[in-house]
Amino acid sequence: MFDPNSRYRNLETATHTAADGREIAYVRRRFLPRPETLTPIGEAVVTDSDRLDLIAARTVGNPEFFWRVADANRAMDPADLLAPPGRRLLIAMPEAGK
Repeated sequence: MFDPNSRYRNLETATHTAADGREIAYVRRRFLPRPETLTPIGEAVVTDSDRLDLIAARTVGNPEFFWRVADANRAMDPADLLAPPGRRLLIAMPEAGK
């Protein structure tokens, strides 16, 4: 259902039966991982012109993995990580099997 690089790729799907009998498929909720379960691989310093996809490309080699940077820094909104310039971000690998 999701791209192999997606943070949602391993989530379970479920079905809700509506009052009228229709079955509605949905993806179960994704929780942020606990930082202590991640494997740190480095840090990145935020610059004035940075975007999270650029940081991911520079540090983990793939801009689609911006969510790994967000997860490692417990960010619900990835944009929160880009200020202030000079901020140090943890770069980490995801939990095994995730």
